[in-house]
Amino acid sequence: MKILVTGGTGNVGAEVVKELRKRKADIRLLVRKEGDPTPKGVEIVVGDLLDPVSVQKAMHGVDKLYLLNAVVPDELTQGLIAYDLARKLKLKHIVYHSVFRVDRFKDVPHFASKLAIENAMREFDVPFTIIRPNYFSQNDATLKDALSKAGTYPMPLGQVGVSAVDIRDIAEAAAIALTSDGHFGKTYNLNGPEALSGPRMASIWSGLLGKEVRYSGDDMDAFEVQMRKRAPSWSAFDIRMMFQGYLERGFVAEPGDVEILTNLLGHAPRRYEEFAKETVLIWQKQQGVEKPAE
Repeated sequence: MKILVTGGTGNVGAEVVKELRKRKADIRLLVRKEGDPTPKGVEIVVGDLLDPVSVQKAMHGVDKLYLLNAVVPDELTQGLIAYDLARKLKLKHIVYHSVFRVDRFKDVPHFASKLAIENAMREFDVPFTIIRPNYFSQNDATLKDALSKAGTYPMPLGQVGVSAVDIRDIAEAAAIALTSDGHFGKTYNLNGPEALSGPRMASIWSGLLGKEVRYSGDDMDAFEVQMRKRAPSWSAFDIRMMFQGYLERGFVAEPGDVEILTNLLGHAPRRYEEFAKETVLIWQKQQGVEKPAE
């Protein structure tokens, strides 16, 4: 069985490739240009999800597809091109990377794109599995300056919070679905084992960094202004709407989610605090500090 992986050079996709390699899978990786860093022992094809000719060429001789496409303005077009070609070529299985509660966030642009792709998959006869991850724990690895220098946890998660999931658990779930039986037609909510509010996140980082870290609060206008400094305006708005949805509708695991994921993985989902400890150790090593996080 040969598996085509899209998005395999990103944070999540690279972990999926690692998990597939552990399982001795035959992997073909779609990359946008020659010279992108790629793992050894993996077949590389160059193409673009907006170029159907290159995508079809990449799919020839492939049995399965892991479909992960970036959050971009044309995400829906990219996803449907890949899906339509997989259907045309009669692939045996698609694992699609969607998002938790996608059907309750129809006003968030990239959620709406993912929901449309899910709906297309359910209309036709290509066997599929959908994974719906929560907020990635590893998103917060980018917050070093805010946490360490400004002493703030800036993500507006509110007082109820999210069930953040580790990308290593996402990757394991995807690899298991791609390489074992019993997953056709299944939709898996991928959630961490606890609900993490904004104040709780700040408290975790306070303990690990040995300094006060405050939760910056839920001012969505101010958050969007800050996001525009790091991302295009359309992206800042998209992300703002996602976090606003967290505050209004919640993003906490549903009953049975953690048990189902535990059974799928064969171990309990990783806790956010484990990721945070590992991240602090990395930051300390980067600064030449050897003292481990308590």
